[in-house]
Amino acid sequence: MATVTGAGTSMSDAPAEAPLERVMVIYAHPDDPEFFSGGLLARFAADGKEIIYVLATSGDKGTDDPDITPQQLASMREAEQRAAAKCLNVETVVFLRYPDGELMPTLGLRRDLTRLIRQFKPDIVVTNDPQTYITRMGSINHPDHRAIGDATLSAIYPTARDRHNMVELWRDEGLEPHKVRRVYLSGTLNPNMRLIISDVLETKITAILEHRSQIKDREALIKRMRESLDTEFDDQPLYTESYRVLNLK
Repeated sequence: MATVTGAGTSMSDAPAEAPLERVMVIYAHPDDPEFFSGGLLARFAADGKEIIYVLATSGDKGTDDPDITPQQLASMREAEQRAAAKCLNVETVVFLRYPDGELMPTLGLRRDLTRLIRQFKPDIVVTNDPQTYITRMGSINHPDHRAIGDATLSAIYPTARDRHNMVELWRDEGLEPHKVRRVYLSGTLNPNMRLIISDVLETKITAILEHRSQIKDREALIKRMRESLDTEFDDQPLYTESYRVLNLK
């Protein structure tokens, strides 16, 4: 597995092409971008890349409070996500507002993602690995995480790339095909890149803390994250995130 200190570091199998400048982050719920990829996104922001967030749901089921309605929670979580995005210099946040907990890799979801990929034309897409059913910690991966990864990969290839897939997007909406050049899959059981995020850990924590509705004990969370050192590094304490990186032809 390659270990790199910065997200802009060249991969050994990456073609020598134009810089990858625009990033689309596609996740299921508010707070997924920061928890899964806060370090990577902080590095992308520091490198001056343009970052677009796409959230398939607004997290309207993410509470055990019987006194809050799903509509109230969705509004709260959208505001929290926008605040967290600003910590990472992200200005564009798109909510598709699918029902939380019911996400499926349908053609409708793939069409919505294909439309956004063709509109924004990202060089890089960050999403969940749809193959992860059981996480590395031995817990069940949320089905929405699997669904969004599945739909996103299908949107990237072949649908966004090939003109006659969902031809109505080109014929009726004027959206030309677009080829994504690199994909970062988070939450993967098969990483091929470990990213050192020690110098941006506090930025990641700051962004996560904006999700107030999801954090019952802020100090415990901060302590846990600061203690989550990568044990594979014996000579120095380092914080990392791991990804399955796909370089697309």
